[in-house]
Amino acid sequence: MSSRILKKIIKNDAMKEDPVEIYGWRVYALACSACFGGMLFGFDTGAIGGVLTMPEFKEKFGFNVDDPRATADLSANIVATLQAGSFAGALIASPIADRWGRKTTLIFTAVVSVIGIVMQFASNGHLEPMYIGRFIAGLGCGAASMVNPLYISENAPRAIRGLLTGLYQLFIVTGIMIAFWINYGCLLHVKGAAIWMVPLALQALPAVLLFVGMLLCNESPRWLAKQDRWEEAKNVLSTIRALPATHPYVAEEFKDIVDQLQRERELIGDATFWNLQKEMWLIPGNRKRALISIGLMVCQQMTGVNAINYYAPQIFQNLGIVGNSTNLFATGIYGVVKMVTCSCFLLFAADSLGRRRSLLWTSIVQALAMLYIGLYVRISPPLEGEPVIPAGYVALVCIFIFSGAFQFGWGPVCWIYVSEIPSARLRSMNVSYAAATQWLFNFVVARAVPVMLVTVGDHGYGTYMIFACFCFSMFFFTWFLIPETKGISLEKMDDLFGVTESSNNKLDEEHGSRQGSSSDEKPQATELRVEKA
Repeated sequence: MSSRILKKIIKNDAMKEDPVEIYGWRVYALACSACFGGMLFGFDTGAIGGVLTMPEFKEKFGFNVDDPRATADLSANIVATLQAGSFAGALIASPIADRWGRKTTLIFTAVVSVIGIVMQFASNGHLEPMYIGRFIAGLGCGAASMVNPLYISENAPRAIRGLLTGLYQLFIVTGIMIAFWINYGCLLHVKGAAIWMVPLALQALPAVLLFVGMLLCNESPRWLAKQDRWEEAKNVLSTIRALPATHPYVAEEFKDIVDQLQRERELIGDATFWNLQKEMWLIPGNRKRALISIGLMVCQQMTGVNAINYYAPQIFQNLGIVGNSTNLFATGIYGVVKMVTCSCFLLFAADSLGRRRSLLWTSIVQALAMLYIGLYVRISPPLEGEPVIPAGYVALVCIFIFSGAFQFGWGPVCWIYVSEIPSARLRSMNVSYAAATQWLFNFVVARAVPVMLVTVGDHGYGTYMIFACFCFSMFFFTWFLIPETKGISLEKMDDLFGVTESSNNKLDEEHGSRQGSSSDEKPQATELRVEKA
């Protein structure tokens, strides 16, 4: 996309001020290469829901079709095992990304994911390798979900950081859509065990693309700076900005990176685990950012979006859409809606409308859509053998409206926001906690929804009501707690959240001089290394 077109679409002050050269092809190629980690998660999310409805899969893995509760439990266990692995992967990835770098960690996650995927499609009716394979694949998905937004936000120009970081969500929904249609195609054209093995095996494609793409990409310049590799950091920054190292824009951005790292080292000292914990939880501005990140991810999952992603065929059947091929076709259309609306958001709203307003209006739309579905299922539930009434088709449309609203707010914005607001030293840990929270509540939803649909009220109407209530409450969470961040550089987030020199003094007063003279010397040594570089 040319910089001229981009300037017309995205309207913020940073876009007007910054040189057009920084919007070249390199930064888009870098973001797309990393975002195959999101497509990896999307492929699994889209594939597993359809696979669980296939008679060949049910027969092979011993589903008890005469006991809906037992079937729901087994489906939930298979789906939720990946979320359990992803929760662990998101936490493990933080120290790995800080120690060995963002690029190396993403390459490693691709390898781990392929191992888990091979175990899944080779399980041949045995639940043990299916569970283990999904857990291992989850480790890769969880690690990618933590590193991917972090890596992109540290490389992206400030004016299009929302667009580039939000590509992670776009690749997720693209993966979901492709997997939905693969399921539908397999149902029509593939026979025997291959009908479920092919969708599971094709999950490895995004992992391979992630591996190859990251081999061709650079390391994050901000991570290199944290390692005191200043010359390399400046060269990488110059390359991805397509400007010479002496250009005023590159010099100013590099100076901001140096200044922030120096200020953070003066604040606490060496970046040990416990020092970083103190820095995160004892400084009010940092604590606020951590809690906001965790809260956003709780809200994202409690919209109920992954209930639809994982169990879309069952939910469409719950609304009266009968026939497995019809359900999978409707699920495919649902995937298209997600991808198109997410693309529109990233192009026209992420860096123009902004984060805060996107969250506010979409929470209301999602709540109203879920409320209508719940009322329809409660008041006029679909009857077996009877045609779907007009109100049922409106409920079906509400599923698509809900999905579109999610992609215009709570889907991409949460990943954008949690990766851009932390300070440099805490960014990895902050995103790790947020991603782990997302996977934890993703696990809760994946495990609970199949059972809720058969137990919470007639036809599971209470499930939709619960999600509607959460969506309404998210409006107030955003209204009172979420400031706007569009167009603000990563190094200026401390000012937005009130982390100033007074924070340093307050922490020193409460905890005394922790590092002695050595901590005073550390920033000075850093400064000398920068000047030499």
